[in-house]
Amino acid sequence: MERKLRIVQYGCGKMSKYTMRYVYEKGAEIVGAIDINPAVVGKDIGSIMECEDKGVVVTHADNARELLAELKPDACIVTTMSLLSDLEVPLMLCAELGINAISTCEEAFFSWNSNPNLTAKIDKLARENNCTITGSGYQDIYWGQLVTSIAASTHKITKIIGESWYNVEDYGIALAEAHGAGLTLAEFDEKIASVDRMSAEERQALIDGGTYAPSYMWNVNGWLCEKLGLHAVSQSQQCVPETYKEDINSSTLGMVVKAGDATGMSAVVTTETEEGITLETKCVGKVYAPDEFDVNEWTIVGEPETTVTVQRPATVELTCASVVNRLPDLIMAQPGFVPTADMGDLQYRVKPLNEYVK
Repeated sequence: MERKLRIVQYGCGKMSKYTMRYVYEKGAEIVGAIDINPAVVGKDIGSIMECEDKGVVVTHADNARELLAELKPDACIVTTMSLLSDLEVPLMLCAELGINAISTCEEAFFSWNSNPNLTAKIDKLARENNCTITGSGYQDIYWGQLVTSIAASTHKITKIIGESWYNVEDYGIALAEAHGAGLTLAEFDEKIASVDRMSAEERQALIDGGTYAPSYMWNVNGWLCEKLGLHAVSQSQQCVPETYKEDINSSTLGMVVKAGDATGMSAVVTTETEEGITLETKCVGKVYAPDEFDVNEWTIVGEPETTVTVQRPATVELTCASVVNRLPDLIMAQPGFVPTADMGDLQYRVKPLNEYVK
């Protein structure tokens, strides 16, 4: 493509500061921005990016249809919520208008195994209007491609074990609340952990009804199975509260999390496959204590056994860079709700993004 890619930013919170800057620095441009927060609506996106004005003012989400229909961008970057049901309006709107969309929504990474009916609904509309919807971010590499690359160098695999830590302070209030941060242990048990005590049949009923709230590794395991050609026969998860011995201030929650209350949670997802390979993956998201930091560690158990550890990854920036580097893949992908597992490996972009679009 000879001209610059034209991108709309949907959601102008913490992540957009990086996604928008990275879009510009990769030779594309932001032509529109959308949010519901009165603190940013009406402001130039330069104030969010902490740079000079860009001549693009944030539009209220109530006017998203008119803006998107007028601009007809090459793609829309959606950085708002973590559950697919919360993104039904913007993703269905993009699908209806024939606009490619990529989201940091963790469930959108592989929502076919947690909310298949809504995924299929978006997929159908996107196919009809010849556009692509997908989810990407940190998990695209560090919970996905990194793991499958290690697997590709392994002779025999019996188990895949993964664990990743991240600070909920970095991602906004919706993510922090989804992890139970700030709840008492009794509240955590009632609102979050109780879901794990249901039967597989009860869980499937929630999934079919679109009301299941998966932990992030639930969708990652689905993505890994898709990429590796595995077929899941069962999957379960267990969410456990994380606590700390002292009070911790949370600027995101706007409160002090009391000692002994939930600072967040760890969630373990176990998947058994027809091929005999077990996936046991764990994500730990919480308000960090002063001595805690991000860690990402994966072990391929088999012949040979390999462990890869990434300490102190810049999770927010890596998330945003992955999304922006995926834009050419998004634009060139087949229409529908397509997981990045079906788009090929993510590549570093040396040239302007439009030069990768054929």
